[in-house]
Amino acid sequence: MTTVAENIVHTLHANGVQRVYGIPGDSLNGFTDALRKDGTIRWVHVRHEETAAFAAAADAALTGDLAVVAGSCGPGNLHLINGLYDANRSRVPVLAIAAHIPTSEIGTGYFQETHPQELFRESSVYVEYVADPSQMPRVLEIAMRAAIEQRGVAVVVIPGDVALADARDTRTTVIERTRPVVVPSPAELEEAATILNGCDRVTILAGAGVEGAHDEVIALADRLGAPIVHALRGKEFIEYDNPYDVGMTGLLGFASGYRAMDAADALLLLGTDFPYTQFYPDGVTTIQVDIRGSQLGKRHPLDLGLVGDVKATAEALLPRLKRKEDRAHLDDATAHYRKTRAKLDELAVPSRGKAPIHPQYLASLLDDAASSDAVFTADVGSPTVWAARYFTMTEGRRLIGSFNHGSMANALLHGIGAQVAYPDRQVVALAGDGGLSMMLGELISLTQNKLPVKVVVVNNSSLNFVELEMKAAGFVTYGTDLENPDFAAVAQALGIFARRVERSEDLLDAVAEVLAHDGPALLDVVTERQELSMPPAIKADQVKGFALYALRTVMSGRGDELLDLAKANWRQLF
Repeated sequence: MTTVAENIVHTLHANGVQRVYGIPGDSLNGFTDALRKDGTIRWVHVRHEETAAFAAAADAALTGDLAVVAGSCGPGNLHLINGLYDANRSRVPVLAIAAHIPTSEIGTGYFQETHPQELFRESSVYVEYVADPSQMPRVLEIAMRAAIEQRGVAVVVIPGDVALADARDTRTTVIERTRPVVVPSPAELEEAATILNGCDRVTILAGAGVEGAHDEVIALADRLGAPIVHALRGKEFIEYDNPYDVGMTGLLGFASGYRAMDAADALLLLGTDFPYTQFYPDGVTTIQVDIRGSQLGKRHPLDLGLVGDVKATAEALLPRLKRKEDRAHLDDATAHYRKTRAKLDELAVPSRGKAPIHPQYLASLLDDAASSDAVFTADVGSPTVWAARYFTMTEGRRLIGSFNHGSMANALLHGIGAQVAYPDRQVVALAGDGGLSMMLGELISLTQNKLPVKVVVVNNSSLNFVELEMKAAGFVTYGTDLENPDFAAVAQALGIFARRVERSEDLLDAVAEVLAHDGPALLDVVTERQELSMPPAIKADQVKGFALYALRTVMSGRGDELLDLAKANWRQLF
């Protein structure tokens, strides 16, 4: 007889699933043994279930295919939650098998008992508890379809005894992703064209929804004479081969992106959920295009909301638009971008003497040395700032991060999934020292799974972005110090090739050596702690906050910190 667990594995195989991320446990025995017997699906063994979920999220983001993760009952599958939140908020298809305690013990306060179907509800688009073999494989099919069609996380909660029970139905169903073309109505397109044709200064803000619509968005920009600002998640899909690119806006962006939006009399928002309302200009005509109608007007008041996928909508809208012969707005925005870009590049220089390395210099060297189809991952915080500003995208490069959920420690974990999905591509994980130390044990997953991920540590001995937020709010930095080990020595003890660099003069060769190594490698770079990553527009309350921080820091007897801050940032402040 075929067990329920064996039928799950047969269904996954029929749907092209090639790997499952996780950690085994007794409640998962039926499932993992079915994987062993089947032999066609790889079990990717990591050291923490959170890693499994983040790795699956990166796998799904890069391939576009359903990724699968499994966790044992109680604490085992609870560890999945943070990574599943990330996957769900990034809108990538992930199926989670959450094992449960024996059916007869549910509700008794049994060892490791939780209520997974309640706990996973907010981090998923679908979650269901399988209480009886008769529910399968129907629940599995519904879950897979929900994950694929809604682009999110689906969780199947199944007790170990149910997984080991004889299957009542052994069918295996292949779930084909539907590919509808969604276009606004002709009347809506005409209204959009009338608005855009009547405005003189149009700016496009492009988000993750422009994936697959690069050429169509470029054509719109050309017709409208519109600079293209991108949100962080849109960077990898629209930045490359784009003469209308003027960079990012927002907390991680820079002045040219902010200016291009602020100077516009019309904004065209394409597939973006850019959350920072303070960076949208007031009193500007706004049109938004999104495949999900519920997203329309969510961040900024609209004059017109259009439901449609960006590629098809752009194609349908383009013939209705008049070419704007006055390119003054576009020319001003792109000229300002060139100046802003030059200023940013001027910061990516070696430090003098024995001073710690500027993180901009590190990011710039990585960008120059990485392959044209590299997959970059970046930890939340300052590594994401430097990645956003200094990693340039090509048609082949990708940039993965916890850009919506904002979790620490994601770079290495996403890097694992990226490398498993694409074993022959270069994967560079730009990790913060706080993030890496939080999940340090996953370096072992690199060696155990023979994954040649290149981990580059921005080692500033602090929770650096948290310190910046404290300073901007007027607080004396507190509780952010990190007493770090020599990460290179730790990596070497784990069997990983590693280099540690403390001086700029040694960095170029070290970057080249680490990226060229045939196998996992780690580069520990001691960087400037006091480096400022300023937002593109400094608000009055931030100026006030920095003044309060300076005053309170002096009064607390830590005035030397202000001298270090001024010294580290002298070149960008004056």
